[in-house]
Amino acid sequence: MANSDSPKALPTLLAGLWKENPVLALLLGMCPTLAVTSDVKSALTMGLSTAFVLLCSNIVVSLMRNLLKPHLRILMFTLTIATFVTIADLYLKAFLPAMSDKLGPYIPLIIVNCIIICRAEACASKNGLFISIIDAIGMGFGFTITLCMLGAIREILSTGAVFGKQILPAISENWYLTGGMPDGFIPMFAFALPVGAFVTLGLILGLVNMINKKTA
Repeated sequence: MANSDSPKALPTLLAGLWKENPVLALLLGMCPTLAVTSDVKSALTMGLSTAFVLLCSNIVVSLMRNLLKPHLRILMFTLTIATFVTIADLYLKAFLPAMSDKLGPYIPLIIVNCIIICRAEACASKNGLFISIIDAIGMGFGFTITLCMLGAIREILSTGAVFGKQILPAISENWYLTGGMPDGFIPMFAFALPVGAFVTLGLILGLVNMINKKTA
């Protein structure tokens, strides 16, 4: 089965990274994209948690696809997804309690994330195990990379740091008293707020549209 699906593997993998990127192309999963990308650590944790749930649910849905009844498929998708979301949530609470508290309800809300239900319906319920796994990897990494990109931009602009490490020179506390120019980076705290998420995402979507038009 894997050999017959091999020609489809690379296009399926790459689709999730760019052409059918969950955030940049399909505009799915907007809630966590805008809510948890104020810094890279939060974005990475949310992205990997979503990718884990996506991979596991795709595997299970693909394995039981021939047993699904049409009127029960959404119920089975939701129960499957909820199982793996619970595993991810309990893992974070046990081993990363500070991050679990920071992300709050957004980890449990992966249950209703449109990305996962979309891939279960569009891919895993119609394809074999190999393609379903490749699809989950592509979509999961595409989602994670996008969240990390947003998180990095917002964290740098709002604090001058990435992963908590200062990469832009910090401005002196009382620089304005000298009457001269700023001697370091002036943080733009708006990018740590929801408005910063909307502005950053809007600019990135505009850039992606420009690239797509030029390469069409």
